[in-house]
Amino acid sequence: MTIITDPLFYALAIPAVIALGLSKGGFAGMGQMATPMLALIMPPLEAAAIMLPIMIIQDANAVWVYRKDWNGRIVAIFVSGSVAGIGIAWWLASYISDDAVRIFIGGFTIAFVIYSFIGMLRVPREPSAPGIPSGMFWGAMSGFTSTICQAGSPPYQMYALRLRLPKMNFVGTTAVVFALINWIKVIPYFALGNFSTKSLGTSLVLLPLALLSNWFGFWLVKVTPQERFYKIMLIVMLVLSIELTREGVVELWVH
Repeated sequence: MTIITDPLFYALAIPAVIALGLSKGGFAGMGQMATPMLALIMPPLEAAAIMLPIMIIQDANAVWVYRKDWNGRIVAIFVSGSVAGIGIAWWLASYISDDAVRIFIGGFTIAFVIYSFIGMLRVPREPSAPGIPSGMFWGAMSGFTSTICQAGSPPYQMYALRLRLPKMNFVGTTAVVFALINWIKVIPYFALGNFSTKSLGTSLVLLPLALLSNWFGFWLVKVTPQERFYKIMLIVMLVLSIELTREGVVELWVH
């Protein structure tokens, strides 16, 4: 089995996988930091390909745990929209450079962090119904960003948080949505040649840690307020994204 052996890779991959596991366990958004961390030292799409098999297995766990509490209407609307975004990302992937992807990931994540902090300061509004046009739009955005850099959570949250679902229903719906989106993404990833024996071997090595953090996330979401962890995650994401954007801009400028 061929795997990545660089110690620096694992210094970044281990916290990235833990964050991803907590995200799949119910702390929605924490996994947003996983691909940006790995993209600091490797091509972003290669990093995304390493994360995808891990995410699919974590998705299966999450769907099983939350199988009794999810909103079918939201899933149908959002996943339908995501198909268009995945298709657009598939088409563009061959035409954009790694540095451009780094800038996109960094800039998009910075915008998400700012949006999230602003949202914390707002007075809660009355819940709204899951509309079809907005769901299709944000679904397409989520499918695109999820395919390019495993960052489908921000568009999803921009849509779903306004609905003010009960906590466990929100977590369960999130699990089903991304389980479906991640399986759909397997098609373009194979077509683009992003999977390799090295990436799949590395995914397998990281899988036990991913599953442990996944189950730890299931427990945490039941006993711990999410706000404190969410704020820490946002700060880490902001720092990573600024560095990722800086690196992409510098490399593009040099070339």
